[in-house]
Amino acid sequence: MDVTPIDTAAPPVVAADARRTVAVVVGALATVAFVALRLAVALNGHTALDVDVWWDAAMAGIATPVGVILAWIPAIVGGTIGMIVIGVATTIVFAVRRRPWDALTVASSIALVVAIGAPMAAIIARQRPADSLAETMATSFPSGHTAVATTIAVVLGLILRRRWVWIAGVVWVVLMMWSRTYLHAHWLSDVVAGALEGIAVSTFVWALIQVVRERRAQRLTATSA
Repeated sequence: MDVTPIDTAAPPVVAADARRTVAVVVGALATVAFVALRLAVALNGHTALDVDVWWDAAMAGIATPVGVILAWIPAIVGGTIGMIVIGVATTIVFAVRRRPWDALTVASSIALVVAIGAPMAAIIARQRPADSLAETMATSFPSGHTAVATTIAVVLGLILRRRWVWIAGVVWVVLMMWSRTYLHAHWLSDVVAGALEGIAVSTFVWALIQVVRERRAQRLTATSA
């Protein structure tokens, strides 16, 4: 007598995040734009572009003592120590909430953007504006403050998927870009480059970890079936 096998349920398919393709495209566009800006700066002898000179003069024209104090707030919060604290704290929060992949995304993104940007700035050695109220070392391009701020903003936006997170992130990045140029610590092209670097790194890291996460989930599902 034939025995009809009992059908077993097929393991569920782990759907890929539809935003991954968009993130990769945005990251690629940001990379191309960064390279183009880097080339423009190099062809100009690493000196200030015309738009840089115009923007620096505009910031000097509206400078006030109160404005300088306000500009120092994001500069300090977004400095090396501040960003380390924010990055570590965010990573710990995700880890405690049992979201290890998100914790890994935050930590990896910040580590990579710093690992890329800091040596690049030292190698390029672009001079900061002569009237800088902050740093004076020749490490102007790209802006590390802006790069890290953008990285955190984009990563949290992708992870948390909340409109208010994106809005807060955009406000924070714009505020950081204004702060760094208002203090004459960077040229306008420096902060734009920092934002592009942050966008590229954060989107690529997030997309890569999503791929690894999805494939691991698929393997575990197939194994347990």
